[in-house]
Parts: sequence; structure tokens; C-alpha cells
Amino acid sequence: MKRRLLKNNEDNDPMSVVSNLFDVAMVFAVALMVALVSHYNMTEMFSKEDFTIVKNPGKENMEIITKEGEKINRYTPANDQSQSGTKGKRVGIAYELENGEIIYVPE
Repeated sequence: MKRRLLKNNEDNDPMSVVSNLFDVAMVFAVALMVALVSHYNMTEMFSKEDFTIVKNPGKENMEIITKEGEKINRYTPANDQSQSGTKGKRVGIAYELENGEIIYVPE
């Protein structure tokens, strides 16, 4: 009778360990993705609203990321200007008021 308990077919299956490790890895990967999205405050990527994000404003490595519907666009001004061979020109000044409103004054 004791021999039957020891000869359980599930104990001899070497793939059961691998499947358990795969399950643990998938749970860890999903938890890591959720943690990164919430840490970088990128929950807007999953909403249905359109938005614009400016990374590193005014610096050499500035990027503008826009979401329009289901399409996400990434624009890097320095790369686009070097490809076309033209440089931009100043067309006005923008002022930010104390209440957060931005006013554009063309030159």
C-alpha cells in the first residue's frame, strides 16, 4: 500500500516544474510592467483620450510624443531638422502666466 503512494504519476513528470516556473515568470513580468507604467506616470497610454508629452523640453535630446486615437507618434526635432537640411526660425514668444495659461505672441 505504501508503494502505491510513492508511485504517483504526477511526481515523475519533469515538465511540471518547468510549467510552474513559467507561471511564476509570467506573473513577475506582468507585475514589473504595471510597476514601471505607474512609476513613470504613463497611465495616459492606456486611456482613450488624446495627449501630448514633451520629454526634456528645450534640451538637445527633446522629444514630443503624441497620441491621436490609436496612433502614437514620436517626434525628435533635432533628428528631423538634420534630415531635411533646414533649420527653424523664431516666429514668436510664449509666456506662461501665474495661473498656468500660456499666451503666444507672434513677432
